[in-house]
Amino acid sequence: MKRRFVSTALVTLSLLLVSPSWAGKYNDVLSIGDKAPEWKDLPGTDDKKHSLADFADKDILVVVFTCNSCPYAVDYEDRLVTFVKEMSDSKASVGLVAINVNKIEEDKLPAMKKRAESKKFNFPYLFDETQKVAKDYGAVRTPEFFVFNKDRQLIYTGAMDDSPDGKKVTKDYLREAITATTSGKKIETEETPPVGCGVRFDRVRRQSKKQ
Repeated sequence: MKRRFVSTALVTLSLLLVSPSWAGKYNDVLSIGDKAPEWKDLPGTDDKKHSLADFADKDILVVVFTCNSCPYAVDYEDRLVTFVKEMSDSKASVGLVAINVNKIEEDKLPAMKKRAESKKFNFPYLFDETQKVAKDYGAVRTPEFFVFNKDRQLIYTGAMDDSPDGKKVTKDYLREAITATTSGKKIETEETPPVGCGVRFDRVRRQSKKQ
């Protein structure tokens, strides 16, 4: 009985250690206060390589996982352009970077370049063929937003606002989080469920048992 009790206790402990119970309310990987996972040398539509460290001069950094092919992501493109323009015109030191990890043809870098040019993106639009960055951040939707403070601690994650229809927005979570942070106030809403298409992660093929 004693051996069985010890074994059960060890199994329970191991499950607790690998359980995402410490993660966020809507994110299985990151929780509020966690440091931004590093990423380096991701190719952008500007033909340059970009890393997280490139944004060290920004007091606040917004990382959004998006793509070309998702209707939800497309609906937010103009809002992203407007947001970046507003932030550049304000006194706040806010940066935004968009990352795409989908690998279907309409989401690969050549298509991204055409999209960025036609929509006049005023922010870096990067491609991660390994899909590692999205996994490190726990991103599962496009678009999905992550806001980090000067110390690159997560202060908000989820949707940009409360409606995919820009004309029906009543709560702008992204701007509210940034305004609160720059004013030294507590963020009212730190987490919301992301709304959009599922990230197109590669499916792991199971090896056949047949030799």
